[in-house]
Amino acid sequence: MKETEIRRLLAANLLCVFSIILTAVLPAFFWKGFTVLGTHLAWLCICAVCVSTLTVILHLVLRPNLTPKRSSFAHKISRFLKCCIYFFMSCILFHAIIVLYGAPLIESVTETFLFAVLLSTFTTLQCLCILGPNIQAWIRVFSKNGAMSIWESSLQITTMGSILGAWFGAFPIPLDWDRPWQVWPISCSLGATFGYMAGLIIAPLWIHWNRKQLTYKSR
Repeated sequence: MKETEIRRLLAANLLCVFSIILTAVLPAFFWKGFTVLGTHLAWLCICAVCVSTLTVILHLVLRPNLTPKRSSFAHKISRFLKCCIYFFMSCILFHAIIVLYGAPLIESVTETFLFAVLLSTFTTLQCLCILGPNIQAWIRVFSKNGAMSIWESSLQITTMGSILGAWFGAFPIPLDWDRPWQVWPISCSLGATFGYMAGLIIAPLWIHWNRKQLTYKSR
C-alpha cells in the first residue's frame, strides 16, 4: 500500500471537512441572520450542494476507481443518468426509512426530505462516485472484508459514521429539555454531519495504522 495514496485520501477528506465548516460560517457574511440552527433548512441545502459538488470534483480529479475504463460518450451519459436516478431513489428510500423510525408522516415533509437528501449526499453519492451504479459492488464493499482499496475502506467508515451519527442524534428529540436544537431534524442532521466528519478524519488514520494488515485483492 503506497503512502502517497493514503496522503491523497487524507487531503481529499480534510477538504470535505473544511467545506462543511465553511457552509456553517461563510454564509453568515452574506446572509443576515443566517445560523445553522435558526435557518437550518437553508443550511441543509447549502451543505448538501457544497459537499456534493466537492465530492464529484475530487473524484473526477483523483480518480480513485480501481479499473478506470474508457467508454463512449453515450455510455457516460447513460451512467450519469443512472447515477442521478439512484441518488433520487436513495433520497426517497431514506425518507421512507426515517418516517418508519418515527418522523412525522405529513407534517415536516420538507424537513424530512432535506434530511434524507443530506444523508444520501454523505452515503449514496460517495458510493456512486467510487463504485458507480453497480449494486453488486455496493453489496461487496459493505460485506465483511469486501473493500478492495483504501477508498472503499474510507467509504465503509464514512457511511457507517453518517448513519450512526444520525441515529444517535435522534435520542435527544423526545426529551423534555425544550432546547432549540431538539426541533426536527436539527439534532439528527447535525449528528449525521458530525458522524460523517468523524469518519472522514478517522478513515485515513485507521488505514495508516493498519496498513500492514490490510491486503487488498482483486475479486
